[in-house]
Amino acid sequence: MELVFDGHNDVLLRLWRTMRNGGDPVREFAEGTCEGHIDGPRARAGGLAGGLCAIYIPSGDLILQEPDLNGHYVTPLAAPLERTPSLDIALEKFSIALKLDRAKAWAICRTVPEIEAAMRDGIFACVLHMEGCEAIGHDLAALDVFHAAGLRSLGPVWSRHNIFGYGVPFAYPMSPDTAPGLTNVGFDLVRACDRLGIVIDLAHITEKGFWDVAKTSTNPLVASHSNVHALTAVARNLTDKQMDAIRETKGLVGLNYAVTMLRPDARDDARTPLDLMVRHIDYMVERMGIDCVALGSDFDGATVPEEIHDAAGNQKLVAALKNAGYGQEDLIKLCRTNWLRIFSQTWR
Repeated sequence: MELVFDGHNDVLLRLWRTMRNGGDPVREFAEGTCEGHIDGPRARAGGLAGGLCAIYIPSGDLILQEPDLNGHYVTPLAAPLERTPSLDIALEKFSIALKLDRAKAWAICRTVPEIEAAMRDGIFACVLHMEGCEAIGHDLAALDVFHAAGLRSLGPVWSRHNIFGYGVPFAYPMSPDTAPGLTNVGFDLVRACDRLGIVIDLAHITEKGFWDVAKTSTNPLVASHSNVHALTAVARNLTDKQMDAIRETKGLVGLNYAVTMLRPDARDDARTPLDLMVRHIDYMVERMGIDCVALGSDFDGATVPEEIHDAAGNQKLVAALKNAGYGQEDLIKLCRTNWLRIFSQTWR
């Protein structure tokens, strides 16, 4: 079994909803559930040894638009969120993460040696990530507090606009060049992340925002859960030019398992073969090199291929990559060590 460190999941969103409905999120993760994609037992069964766990503030019931007769769709951007309720939700999710850590259901990791130790000990290595920074104000004071609590990665925006910048919609076919980039305080956020050693995730930002980060940050460029626009022309995927810039900074792209970002028709259909996942990996490896590609499943945040189904099926992708000709050294890089390299280069 090849151990996997995954670049993106939304398990904290699911556990937060469990808590809001009166359930026990620690028990659900530790003992397992039939809900969603990730819990401790299924992670162990599929070799999912750790990952970036997103603190994401939901935008109501945003539902992907149905395709028209041509297969095209544009889902309107979610409305901007208010800061105070966003901060409340972020703190609730941080609390769940800390309770899981105290219960030894997972280990919050702030350094690469801590990740490596958790993986050796068979404990899920959680790295805390913020997907959209609505919980952080103009003065960035909350960023220092979140960093001290364990935050090691963030995306300035989700697929909505905020005080830091502009997000791309869920739309097909569409270029990622849909709106402006970073705001003035967004540039301040990027510089603060560089100072603290926080990975900046470009997964949901507009193309202009991507280039704004590229000209401001001194760290490797990272898109934690994105795929190839040339293969699936959704606004969330990366252009060749963007991937070239990631290669030049020795950055990283994590393959998103979301079927809408894998299929040529971008439909939300779980009957999506694994060879499409391999095709996106092949394209990225050819464009950027094996050191710049990893996995970013989007478990608990998207529809994934039915053959994988959940975290327990993760080794089916590993097997498909092996059958496609990837050797042991390459699989180790794709599955975990490329992420650890990025952390080593970015974290202070």
